[in-house]
Amino acid sequence: MTPSIVPDLIEAFRRSKTMFTAVELGVFEATPTTAAAFSAHANTDHRATELLMDACVSLGLLAKNGNEYSNTPESETYLKRTSPHTLVGYALYSNNVLWRLWDHLPDAVREGTHRWAQAFQMEGPIFSHFFKTDEAMRTFLTGLHGLGMLSSPQAIGAHDLSAVKHFVDLGGGTGHLALAFLDQYPNAMATVFDLPQVIPLTREFTNNRVTTVVGDFFTDPFPSADCYAVARILHDWSPPKIHSLLTKIHAALPENGRLLIFEALVNPDRTGPTSALMQSLNMLTCTEGQERTAEEYGELCKAAGFRESKAITTGAPIDAVLAIK
Repeated sequence: MTPSIVPDLIEAFRRSKTMFTAVELGVFEATPTTAAAFSAHANTDHRATELLMDACVSLGLLAKNGNEYSNTPESETYLKRTSPHTLVGYALYSNNVLWRLWDHLPDAVREGTHRWAQAFQMEGPIFSHFFKTDEAMRTFLTGLHGLGMLSSPQAIGAHDLSAVKHFVDLGGGTGHLALAFLDQYPNAMATVFDLPQVIPLTREFTNNRVTTVVGDFFTDPFPSADCYAVARILHDWSPPKIHSLLTKIHAALPENGRLLIFEALVNPDRTGPTSALMQSLNMLTCTEGQERTAEEYGELCKAAGFRESKAITTGAPIDAVLAIK
């Protein structure tokens, strides 16, 4: 038997770190270019730069013609800062933050807690780490925006929301989910509810197509709505905090009101999909939470008072659970 899985996993980090390094150095902004021209511009070593660029060619991130390197369609779309679908923010966040948190995964497994204090000598509430500076907040939220562009249209399209009059995205960040809702239901109203430091970024990314309301969803009243959404929110928190939030949402909804939960669903036997299980470990290193099964979300909704729920796997990075009051 050829041990293909093990050698591949041993060196898997090399591939991601190659991409992260090229993104950090600005390689994909400088193409078409040669290694010599880029190293002179970026003040990097010429030989080492050529090694990096050739490695990116092998990964399908650059194309090479003679001595000139150019972006592939994949890197032009996702690794160039000016692309509307850029994932640069998430690549930088993964390189500068998650990489260091995951370095302490053994201790996270031993102790069952996140690694902010160990990796960064930081204490305090979870989101004080994500938003420790304006630059850190922007990198984090633009990273989530890039991921949202990959999944929000499919997530919104998973359930029939044609009866919804006012859609409110709690913790909606840059507003990608609210925009996807308006694209599919242009006659409805959409609002993003988020922290005061986030809302200016929401207005920038949505070009004021959605309304915005400042607040903390744990402590402040919600705008009136017949549909609330929580996307990549519940996986941050422990069951008691989730129960508190879902109970509050249930109380704010009218009869027959809707709650949409957008998360990566784990299979019933918890053996896949790999992307959801990797994200569950990611939540372990940086939050109080984890990814869950459709049944677990159904139980959480039922405990908060919702009468029924239905989960749909979207094929995108996040799936869609609809609960009805």
